[in-house]
Amino acid sequence: MSNKDRRKELQQQYQEVKIEAGIYRIKNNKNGKIFIDGSPNLRNLNGVRFSLNAGSHMNKELQKDWSALGEEAFDFDVLEIVEKKDNPFFNMKDELKKLEAKWLEKLQPYGEQGYNILR
Repeated sequence: MSNKDRRKELQQQYQEVKIEAGIYRIKNNKNGKIFIDGSPNLRNLNGVRFSLNAGSHMNKELQKDWSALGEEAFDFDVLEIVEKKDNPFFNMKDELKKLEAKWLEKLQPYGEQGYNILR
């Protein structure tokens, strides 16, 4: 198999992987603090890791700890995946917001317990 064929095959496989929306957690294993967020595409978690490694994550507290402790001190977990419904009124964005609110309420990742900001 040529490199070109192999590349085509890998691109095909990548495109076949279904895009899943959901809620994820980043946990600091040194102090137990957590960050909860939602993503319309959980495949983009590598992008979140990249922004933290680049020092450009939007959450300044999380970024500060990540920069001080390093990537090895943190775990990423998917907490829940949005179930798509065969309903013409189904709104992925709204569903993601509802799930995020549910997990924020459940885990209370604020202050000493986390990096999220209470709104």
